Amino acid sequence: MLPHALAVMRQFSFSAQQPGITYLAVHPVSWNEPTILERRFRPGVPPEEAVLIAADLLHEDHAYLFEAFWDLWVVGVKGEEWTLQPSQVKFVVHGIEFEDRTYEQEGHIQVDLGLDSSFLQEDVPLTVEAAARVRANVQRLVEFTGKIEKNSGASARLLWSESDQNFAQKLIARLQRVQ
Repeated sequence: MLPHALAVMRQFSFSAQQPGITYLAVHPVSWNEPTILERRFRPGVPPEEAVLIAADLLHEDHAYLFEAFWDLWVVGVKGEEWTLQPSQVKFVVHGIEFEDRTYEQEGHIQVDLGLDSSFLQEDVPLTVEAAARVRANVQRLVEFTGKIEKNSGASARLLWSESDQNFAQKLIARLQRVQ
């Protein structure tokens, strides 16, 4: 499972401002149990190095959390100025015996890209610049998921959001407004 996670992380476009894996945690048996390893990396380390550290504690009933950042366009408080800012991403790897076989529902490798507002910017009026920034963020997401599908050996993928609405449909609707 860790080689597959590494294949996914290799497709990721790390932040220029905060490159590499910045945090690693190993959770035994369930999320309710205390971690058996936590490491912060300043500066971040290559994913290969983080996976090697995690591999020392490889067990089927463990979950592995890797945190990293990528750069997304974010609008300023006044809604005028856009800047590229590091946005946190979490790679969660579920062992097949971890917490009642969580992987069956959530997958072996789960990539948490944060709030969908980073991609949708629904509260931002669609000026020419705002439309370009929304498209750029969505393009980054599409490129990443395409690379995963092509280069990681993944057999399935699911684009999911914590809101009750279908994230893919929300993206399509927003992109239709920015074109």
